[in-house]
Amino acid sequence: MIRFILIVIIVVGFLILTIPVLGILWLIGRKNKKAADLASLRIVQGAFKLILFVAGTKVTVIGAENVPKDQPVLYIGNHRSYFDILLTYSRCPGLTGYVAKDGMLKVPLLSTWMKRLYCLFLNRTDLKQGLQTILTGIDQIKNGISMCIFPEGTRNKNASELELLPFHEGSLKMAEKTGCPIITMSINNSQEIFEAHFPKIRSCHVVLEYGKPIYPKELSREERKFLGAYCQKQIVETLKKNQELV
Repeated sequence: MIRFILIVIIVVGFLILTIPVLGILWLIGRKNKKAADLASLRIVQGAFKLILFVAGTKVTVIGAENVPKDQPVLYIGNHRSYFDILLTYSRCPGLTGYVAKDGMLKVPLLSTWMKRLYCLFLNRTDLKQGLQTILTGIDQIKNGISMCIFPEGTRNKNASELELLPFHEGSLKMAEKTGCPIITMSINNSQEIFEAHFPKIRSCHVVLEYGKPIYPKELSREERKFLGAYCQKQIVETLKKNQELV
């Protein structure tokens, strides 16, 4: 429980102590938006890395060279833990907006930081609003901002991490409509940080592998038709391969 308490203190402390930082970033952004955006990214990444350190999480990263540094991408991955966001966002080389459930809008200060970092909020029950979220994500990619979405739509609580929930095909439209590469993220063992023994946080080993870029236009017609299933298969194969490393 000590780790859990320390992390709660870090999160609450960060949100409160950075209130004036948000004001400073806003002022900087009026003159140099790019500088303010980059500063926001690095500040949050630093906080996430601190939380992972306190949690005692050892991370083996494979395939980091597969992530393009000179263009926006669409990150997709399996999702079994709240810590998946910390594990992956702390390694994004450039501005990246995550697609989160719209309930996060109700969390004060946290939602403010998320908006600063180009995160989008998805209403899972309203198809019209969901479509608008995807369209906004397409615009952000066109403006040079990478996006990340977990196509399962929610945290997967199945007993086996190889048993993924169906991928929502619509979540991949951001890559199809912009031509940006899809970068798969296969995350082994992240549920052992927290969810497997709630409310305790325990030290564990996580494997994160980035797949080679997938360009939808280079796939066959059948693969493009079922792009979600195609990407899911890539992730499952990688998860299976990396289980022996955990």
